[in-house]
Amino acid sequence: MRKALILFLLFPFLSKAQSGKQVIHQNLFWMRYNNQLILNQKWIIQSEVDNRMFLSPVKEHHLVTRAQARYALNPAVTLGAGLTYALQHPQNPDSESDLVVPELRPQQDITLKQTLGKVILSHRYQVDERFIRKADGEQLSKTYTFNFRFRYRLQGEIHVFKTAKNELKMVLNDEVMLNTGKNVQLNTFDQNRIYAGLQWGLSPQMALELGYMNWYQQRPSGKEFYQRNITRLSLFHKLDLYNN
Repeated sequence: MRKALILFLLFPFLSKAQSGKQVIHQNLFWMRYNNQLILNQKWIIQSEVDNRMFLSPVKEHHLVTRAQARYALNPAVTLGAGLTYALQHPQNPDSESDLVVPELRPQQDITLKQTLGKVILSHRYQVDERFIRKADGEQLSKTYTFNFRFRYRLQGEIHVFKTAKNELKMVLNDEVMLNTGKNVQLNTFDQNRIYAGLQWGLSPQMALELGYMNWYQQRPSGKEFYQRNITRLSLFHKLDLYNN
């Protein structure tokens, strides 16, 4: 198990050693709204809208919406299941194509948390079932391709200071994603995302987060990679129906 985890974490770095690869650099800006509806001590309904834009030129890249139910087994273990609906615009911001490819993505995860002083460490293990609409040139087909994607995210939240109403914390994470399935031939490694951000709690219900993400992704050709520099602005909003 330990060897498998080490290989899983090293996979993106090993993939970079391939010869003949082409790396395309892009700059993006992501804006995210995340809502948590707290039903009781065990159940939370979480929804999110994430709009992703190219910066040069300014153009739509990806619109992602998701909703999921989360259940806390105990303070350290949480289970989640939900559905993502995404609209993928052309990967090249200079493309003249108007083709938008839909994706349906059921997903399940288990998240393990532990507190180490001022640091909250979490391990998220997630499985995506990806149904991506096929395209024939500039026309969408009625059929879908399918593959599984396995994700592991290690995250640390470091509390800088906290008052009765406000809180400042640093968020650091690294997430690795691997593809599997008969449609996956040359890109078993999907992507690696490294993120660092600062989150400012405006109140117990609202928080703003600004951060930087480095996104390294392998395309289906196996030789083409995207290296993306991403600035991300997030608004977190909690609605507590249990304590109010």
